[in-house]
Amino acid sequence: MLIRDLTQYLESIAPLQFQESYDNAGLIVGDPDRAISGIMVSLDTTEAVVQDALSQGCNIIVSHHPIVFRGIKKFDLNNYVHRTVIDAIKNDIAIYAIHTNLDNVLLSGVNQKIARRLGLSELTILRPNGALEAQAQHAVGAGVIGSWAVAKSEQDGLSWIKERMNVTVIRHTQLRSKPLQKVALCGGAGSFLLQDAIEQNADLYITADFKYHEFFDADQRILVADIGHYESEFYTIELLAEIVTDKFPNFAPHYTKVNTNPVRYY
Repeated sequence: MLIRDLTQYLESIAPLQFQESYDNAGLIVGDPDRAISGIMVSLDTTEAVVQDALSQGCNIIVSHHPIVFRGIKKFDLNNYVHRTVIDAIKNDIAIYAIHTNLDNVLLSGVNQKIARRLGLSELTILRPNGALEAQAQHAVGAGVIGSWAVAKSEQDGLSWIKERMNVTVIRHTQLRSKPLQKVALCGGAGSFLLQDAIEQNADLYITADFKYHEFFDADQRILVADIGHYESEFYTIELLAEIVTDKFPNFAPHYTKVNTNPVRYY
């Protein structure tokens, strides 16, 4: 199987035109006509992940986050992005990113994966993109919203999130003493969807990267649970493996052994 075969399949699941304007999804490094020896899946691509791929005999890394977001005019060994790209090229390891395009599809998307881990049903897109939906002929847009079949107390709901998402800390707004049943969520940085969650009468909004003043915007109309960027998207690694294995069962992907979370808690 060639790298091209894999990337074309991934783009049938999450077309590149579905990515946000700031994004850089797609084949970042590598020859699309090169044969695949092994596939590694990861949330991020770092120097350590490149070395992990090399040690496990993988010559392509499929990651959620792109290692390169902006153009590179010259390579600086003091920059971790540049070092990672150089390391990949030197070792003939391709890097493919499937980022906001995978965020923006419901079927086999990042947010569907989160919702399933949390036991949500009746999923719909939180902020639909009508133009993309017409093109894709299925649900496309930012975030998802669904319902727990049985409402949970706020304490039980937060405990359930910690257990199912393997989270140690949740930053949240003031409790409202109201049951939680309708739940909105967005993996990664999702403060831009807060008003959408409120307008759709969600009881709870699960996401990451809320800034201090953005917590005030909830204004006791919804419970916001910020579970951390890495934590909210960690199971994307599992999702990527499932997507690849479903189409190419003879190329069972390797999970990176590297914890790429740059945030530590004391």
